[in-house]
Amino acid sequence: MGQDILSVIEPWDGNGVITRLDPLTGTWIFIALHDSTLGTPTGGTRIKVYPELSAALIDATRLAEGMTYKWAGLGMDYGGGKAVLALPEQPLDDNARQGLLKRYGAFIESLSGAFKTGADLGASADDMATIASRCQHVLGVDYDTMDSTDPGPFTAHGVEVGLRAALAQVFGSDSPADRTILVQGLGGVGAPLARSLAADGARLILNDLDAHRAETLAEELSCQTAASDSLYSTPCDVYAPCAIGATVNAQTIPQLACRIVAGSANNQLLEAEDAERLHQRGVLYVPDYIINSGGAMAISLQHTGLTERDELMRRVAGIRPAITEILQEAAASNTSPVVAARHRVDRILAQRRETI
Repeated sequence: MGQDILSVIEPWDGNGVITRLDPLTGTWIFIALHDSTLGTPTGGTRIKVYPELSAALIDATRLAEGMTYKWAGLGMDYGGGKAVLALPEQPLDDNARQGLLKRYGAFIESLSGAFKTGADLGASADDMATIASRCQHVLGVDYDTMDSTDPGPFTAHGVEVGLRAALAQVFGSDSPADRTILVQGLGGVGAPLARSLAADGARLILNDLDAHRAETLAEELSCQTAASDSLYSTPCDVYAPCAIGATVNAQTIPQLACRIVAGSANNQLLEAEDAERLHQRGVLYVPDYIINSGGAMAISLQHTGLTERDELMRRVAGIRPAITEILQEAAASNTSPVVAARHRVDRILAQRRETI
């Protein structure tokens, strides 16, 4: 296992990884700091059970890198970072979880501002308030009231904005009305996204590992569900992955029966080559770290004092011109939008490094 950990860190181009074992719960903590060019490494805290320790570290390093691209793509003054709390196999009871989160908050505080965090998969807005009770470096928490903000609706709004840009690129109209959209993952982002798209007249197909959750929302929205074993081959206009990453890979890409991949999940591509595989199949991929940036944007803006919800939503909608520019550049050069998005990020980082 030790060699597995070394093999993850050795080729990684990040600043470093801070590691700690929480002995009371057996939880391993990885805080991956990728890049500080634009500011303090900042990213969500993911809480999850992993099959092995190296998988948790891989998640942390890949997500931290994605945060570098996300903040740069938004032009915001934060660096790329991410934290993973790799839980033991057995779920923690409430008391053990609360204790872990408080000790984790104290750990972040001990880093003297080297890392800032927020909510992510497995970590709720309430969890952020618990962490914030022990440190001053949590975005999305009002430290006067200790109220916490759910970033999910803001992320969902950004995804819909980006999805509309992709529809306009492929079909000539940005309206989701009468377009078939498959939403995979119906949690804090997927559910509000599905409700908004349904209100706009989309034909929805829903999927979630929790079949009851999918069926309940499908009944509410009068739409279909898709079984997980036939998910990727289900005909649709848009596949919107809104759960775990790496669902777009060498095995699933040949099965895809869609024209667009646009969702909120982080690290949707398993490997870099998957971007070209999608391009060769004629499937337009909206880079995840751009389209799913609405929550990060809203929470970071709140941190600067902007709290009015409608204004935050308006700011989040402002990611559309960036996405349109990326998609148009990719079309003009007959390359994947991933290439165009990386060009954008590299330009922004290079310009900042010239001033340092």
